[in-house]
Amino acid sequence: MEEREVTFIVKRFYRNEWREDRYEFKAVRGMTVLDGLFHIRDNIDPSLSFRASCRMGICGSCGMVINGKAMLACSTQIFDLGTDVVRIEPLRNMEALKDLISDFDDFFEKHRRVKPYLIRKEEKSIEEGEYIQTPDELRKYRQYSLCIKCGLCYDACSITGSNKEYLGPAALASACRFIMDSRDQGEDERIPLVSDHTGCWRCHFMAECSEVCPKEVDPADAIQKLKRKALIYSLKRLFRR
Repeated sequence: MEEREVTFIVKRFYRNEWREDRYEFKAVRGMTVLDGLFHIRDNIDPSLSFRASCRMGICGSCGMVINGKAMLACSTQIFDLGTDVVRIEPLRNMEALKDLISDFDDFFEKHRRVKPYLIRKEEKSIEEGEYIQTPDELRKYRQYSLCIKCGLCYDACSITGSNKEYLGPAALASACRFIMDSRDQGEDERIPLVSDHTGCWRCHFMAECSEVCPKEVDPADAIQKLKRKALIYSLKRLFRR
């Protein structure tokens, strides 16, 4: 089995202080960055802190910055990085809690703010059955429903980094997902929330959020669709007067 010596340089945070620790170990082909972090914690430094759960690129827990780019550690092969020195740091644009663990409170609060659920003016009774949707209606928004809330787009977005009020790519993509859902009737509630000075018009369309998205949600595209929806909504209200 192919193996080689690698060095992990981990940017760590504890008690309001930052430091970098170096760890050297032998990596084997097929080993992910997350595997390497577990190896360090289990065999070298048990104080190293990071988040992880499914190890399958599904839960989004292990998002971090690897060699300058936001990635999922469980989906990143060490040998594919093309270097024996791997620099790892916590996600940016969020407060660090400890080592590679970032505070997601603001991220999820912004997600809650866009009302990420179906809004109905009149709901069916259980006897009336489910809300039927055609495959074509599903395809219009399905891509935007694949978000795993990993926070990588939040890290990559320069607007999020410079404007703490900005809702951010994940929240706006989620808003787009529900606005485009044929079963939703919450346009009057949701569009004003995402089209003010904290919403879609703050996006400069650099598309870095889509570049790092591990599920190809393409939040940059969702935000452009939101802009179109918001413009049409505003015009309709203007001509109703």
